[in-house]
Amino acid sequence: MQLEHLEVEEFRKFLDGHPLRSFMQTPEIGKLREMNGWKVEYLGVKEKGKIVAGTMLLSKKRHFGKREFYALRGPLLDFEDSNMVSTFFSLLKDYVKKNSGYVLRMDPYLVYQSRDGEGKVVPGVDHRDCVKQLLSLGFHKVAEKDQEQVSFMYVLDLEGKTEEEILKNMKPNTRNTIRKTLKNGIEIRELTREELPIFLKIMEETGKRKGFAIRDLSYYQHMYDVFHDRGEIKYLVTTLNLTHHIELLEKEKKEAMESKEKLSEAKYNDGKRKSFEATIQSLEKRIVQAKEILEKDGEVITLSGSMFVMTQPEIIYLSSGNYEEYMMYNSQYLIQWEMIQYGIKHHFKRYNFYGIPSSFDKNDKDYGIYEFKTGFNGYVEQL
Repeated sequence: MQLEHLEVEEFRKFLDGHPLRSFMQTPEIGKLREMNGWKVEYLGVKEKGKIVAGTMLLSKKRHFGKREFYALRGPLLDFEDSNMVSTFFSLLKDYVKKNSGYVLRMDPYLVYQSRDGEGKVVPGVDHRDCVKQLLSLGFHKVAEKDQEQVSFMYVLDLEGKTEEEILKNMKPNTRNTIRKTLKNGIEIRELTREELPIFLKIMEETGKRKGFAIRDLSYYQHMYDVFHDRGEIKYLVTTLNLTHHIELLEKEKKEAMESKEKLSEAKYNDGKRKSFEATIQSLEKRIVQAKEILEKDGEVITLSGSMFVMTQPEIIYLSSGNYEEYMMYNSQYLIQWEMIQYGIKHHFKRYNFYGIPSSFDKNDKDYGIYEFKTGFNGYVEQL
């Protein structure tokens, strides 16, 4: 068995049929890495002419002519086959050494242990022995803060499920929030390449508020360029026509008032009467609020934006942002529901909410991200 170079489409065919497939192993990401100065190679080993293990391998010259090598979200092989693991990594290490490599990094798309929605380890997948073997081969575990890719994700299975089942299984608050956003008149639209500055502006505002670095416009444009024609990327934004929104609120208020007036004066209606009064009062506040925003910001406002990569078998919710002053409209819930429905319709097996904090601690500064995603009632994956 020997390591050999693979043609791009030869590797793609292997990738498309592999259970550890990730969009980060695609030749499209390879093109983006080449733009950033990386050398990209596709390597694999074959048995009887069939590829049994392979990887997209990146490398870049660093210190004193030595090269850093990186198997981004790879390699692709059966990590439970200890003989294959030993053979493949022996060949790969030899290749790296012969090509002036001083380090080989990897972050395979391989679940470490099964976890439930609360992050607790449960029976199922257990790859602790795989990790032990990799450590015995000379690899070292990188501290989480130094990892380039996320190591904890939140996932929702879509395969074999209907929209009704998914909605019913959500936590009540999430389900109710989605239903409320549907009544608000919020619209979702997909951005063209020329409109990507709209998404960048949302991300910049969010990054400034939350204290994280934002990629520049060229990154979003390049991602669009390599994935859009393949139907594998979407940039979505939510907008709200405030005039229409106010009309909907006024209609809802009128209906609540009419329902209240239809109630008899009987004592047993006191609870319903108070409920309608509270609803009417809440709607009046929202109408005043919407009119103030209309006066200040104009008739149509942009609320939030999200970036999705859709590479079978999963949709990945990769990046998102929102304007703080419009967060009360909860438009991100509506975007998630839109794309979950898209995933079911287009036969995706999973909806990946992507990165979450690993601590599951309510005091963690990023706990809100985890809490938002858990409302859809999926489960945690630790890579």
